[in-house]
Amino acid sequence: MGVTQHGRTQRLDLADPTVREWPCTVLEVDPERGIVLDRSAFYPGGGGQPPDHGVLLWQGVQTRVAGTRKGDDLYLIPVEGDPLPPVGAQVTGAVEDARRTLLMRTHSGLHVLCGVVFRDFGALVTGGNMEPGEARMDFNLPQVPADFKARLEELVNTEVAADRSVAVRVLPRTEALAIPDIIRTQANLIPPAEQEIRIVDIVGLDVQADGGTHVGSTAQIGKVRVVKVESKGRANRRVRVRLAD
Repeated sequence: MGVTQHGRTQRLDLADPTVREWPCTVLEVDPERGIVLDRSAFYPGGGGQPPDHGVLLWQGVQTRVAGTRKGDDLYLIPVEGDPLPPVGAQVTGAVEDARRTLLMRTHSGLHVLCGVVFRDFGALVTGGNMEPGEARMDFNLPQVPADFKARLEELVNTEVAADRSVAVRVLPRTEALAIPDIIRTQANLIPPAEQEIRIVDIVGLDVQADGGTHVGSTAQIGKVRVVKVESKGRANRRVRVRLAD
């Protein structure tokens, strides 16, 4: 599988995260597993980013998509009770724009947070999770300055306002892993079998391996609020953030 191909499905979400509506063909319909398309812009979830919601439109009928099940193929999970399109049907896929856009802003905001904490405090990520507009990220950070919360919010929003470009590229594994500090998590989470690695580069701030969807520049993130900093063990600090709008 390549970075923009999963089984029989071409992943439009990673090729172009701005795609919200597209024509596609139904390749398989399984009542237990779900629906397989030849082309899909539904982000299936992973790396802390939840899956997209949306619909399939066909012959005047709507099938709501509640998520994705990963296997040899990407199986879209329909809302229970919704009609299923037949195999071979030409359908229109549509991602719920508000949710996806908010998740893209949130995910890019976490990369800014990660870049600032690594640059200014030398800490690696130990975990994280996000929902639309809010998220948490855990860091290996034994020593925390007294003004850490306020200082961190100021530093993050300075980088957001700098309108740094967010660039995405795919590199061969050996070339990607040769980039200094490309792994920002304490444990290397890249599967050994992956021969291509997708790199997300917030130019001038943060470069790391990542499989999610992102905005085109940091200004699109909007203001970030650091809501809380919690201790989760002797060295682990949990930073909770929320987008201000």
